[in-house]
Amino acid sequence: MDITVDVWLRGDNHATTYTISPVARVPREWTDADVSSVLVGMLRTLERAKNPDAPADRPVTLRGFSWIVNPFESGGVVIALEMTLGAIVAGPFDIAEGELSARIRNVMNAERSRTAVVAAESKTVH
Repeated sequence: MDITVDVWLRGDNHATTYTISPVARVPREWTDADVSSVLVGMLRTLERAKNPDAPADRPVTLRGFSWIVNPFESGGVVIALEMTLGAIVAGPFDIAEGELSARIRNVMNAERSRTAVVAAESKTVH
């Protein structure tokens, strides 16, 4: 599925539109894994907009950004992510706002739990 994303880099006064295709299913059929792939695709697109030479498969951790699911004026909802680097908006998607928000919360909670376990098992002292 092709997803349109608009990227605003901090310090720029314009947006650039890109297309990503991280999942095959339509939004109403997304699993948590699909939602994770969409978020990772959005973050990688934001990074490559700022650093075009960044590897396309650079590891991504789903933390350190704000997110929101908002209704879109002509129907559906959009996902908006904001971080120090800039902001990215994807959509619109034909899925209920509450359902998509719940899936994103599930993905973010699972990522927090996973990184907490990795940190607890680490022998590195900071």
